[in-house]
Amino acid sequence: MNTSDDDGRPLVDGRFRLISRLGSGGMGTVWRARDIALDRDVALKEVRPPDPAAEEAHPGLTAQLRARAIREARALARLSHPHVVTVHHIVEPADGSAPWIVMELVEGSSVADRLAAGPLPVPEAVALGRQVLAALRAAHAAGIQHRDVKPANVLLRAEGGAVLTDFGIAAFDEATSRLTASGDLIGSADFIAPERVRGEEGNPASDLWSLGMLLYVATEGHHPLRRATSLATVVAVLDDPIPPPVRSGALGPVLTRLLVRDPALRPDGAELDRLLAEAAAVPADAVPPGFGPPTPLAYQAPPPHPYARPQHVPAPAPDRRRRLARLAGGLVVAAALFALALTQFLPKGGDAGSTGGTGGLGSGTGDGKQTASTGSTGSTGSTGATASPGDTPATTPPTTPAAGSHLTPAGVRTAVAAFRDATGVSTVKQLVVYEEYVVAEIPTKPGARTYDRYIYRDGEVSRQGVGGTISSSRPEQQPFDPTRMPWDDLPELAKRADRELKVESPTSRYLIAERWTFNENRPTLLVYRTNDHSATGYLAVDADGTQVHKLVAD
Repeated sequence: MNTSDDDGRPLVDGRFRLISRLGSGGMGTVWRARDIALDRDVALKEVRPPDPAAEEAHPGLTAQLRARAIREARALARLSHPHVVTVHHIVEPADGSAPWIVMELVEGSSVADRLAAGPLPVPEAVALGRQVLAALRAAHAAGIQHRDVKPANVLLRAEGGAVLTDFGIAAFDEATSRLTASGDLIGSADFIAPERVRGEEGNPASDLWSLGMLLYVATEGHHPLRRATSLATVVAVLDDPIPPPVRSGALGPVLTRLLVRDPALRPDGAELDRLLAEAAAVPADAVPPGFGPPTPLAYQAPPPHPYARPQHVPAPAPDRRRRLARLAGGLVVAAALFALALTQFLPKGGDAGSTGGTGGLGSGTGDGKQTASTGSTGSTGSTGATASPGDTPATTPPTTPAAGSHLTPAGVRTAVAAFRDATGVSTVKQLVVYEEYVVAEIPTKPGARTYDRYIYRDGEVSRQGVGGTISSSRPEQQPFDPTRMPWDDLPELAKRADRELKVESPTSRYLIAERWTFNENRPTLLVYRTNDHSATGYLAVDADGTQVHKLVAD
């Protein structure tokens, strides 16, 4: 850089005058600059060198990032596409310092900026999806994967049209092993495909997962897997179920096809474009069966964090660390990120918001019979309840389930029986119960390693699409018998959740039955309360009715 400009402002490569900063991210800072040679404004990306401490911990990291940035520019220069940002030039300082990438200046805002004002109408989201998909297909055809498709990296031209930018972590296929050999997490945690989290290189289908998640967020208005910490988000991306879309209209079935964890089951680029074209042809007010709100008033908005994982687990520290070590064994994360997230995820000592692992709620045998049990923390069983000494009265009165609600012993059992009759399978991988409907992940046949997704609503079961594959090496994925859960405890659990979880004005009440990682992978019932301000609390109950955890919203 020099200051030979008449105005005394700095010049990059003796040619590009910095005007103002447009934004910054993990890979560097983007400036608005003036190309004095061609008399035009451009976007100038200043590739950020790593922190000296990072270079010390990972010798050669600076050179690796510099090579990656140069590779980005050369990769993009191979593309000429209306929905891919154009690279004009690359500045490689002779002293080996970080390069500068000169790009087309896109006048407009990002999709992230647009979504800050609210969700996109479905037709607008479908059009956006086709444009970003066209950019990805062009990149994939040239052997380039983006690896960080997210709202902030899609720009909207002022005159219309989307532009995919920031291929800062893109790489040629043949160079990928060198770029990821350090074990760093390549991509944003909440938009990265699960196979990439597991350390697999991935393929074009991995970018399509990220596009699907972008479109889900764009139409549903919330991210289904974002959690309080980066590590918790990564865990959710690996394993947590994705709630069925309720606001996405004709796009809903496309998202269901796309957001599956087995990349081989996702549609490829050509098929996805066909599916989006078909969705674009559907009238804007048409809603596919099973993809709309159950009633106009009962479900105005989806829960903000419908499958939140706990940040604190009330178990002896050695057991906690062993469980997390097993869980984190498949994660490919940077050492610094992992250490930081781990301290948040596993605090020293107990959880002040927990009742411990001994509070009883009545034991269920699966046949409707109940026996009372009382723990040592002041919690009581289903035969009667009194608040624990530290409990605070709820800010809103407990809500009694409406007539016909599935959040009752009879309502849940009716749905479970309907799933069994419709599929011929008596086990589930997971059961999610809302007041108006129930969603289940069910093996495709007894003993099968594959599963599909189903929904029970208005007395009928309908198949929602392909689920995925059950790994024999992952105990938390194994199916279980839902009839053996403590459903008779639901009325008392609902009262306790309303009274103790401290979620003000809850807008969503729902249940999850699954094998829970933090309960030694045993079938566990989680009773949730969430509100529009993202406050989340839950009670976790073992299949015998014993409380194993409580997460209080504050």
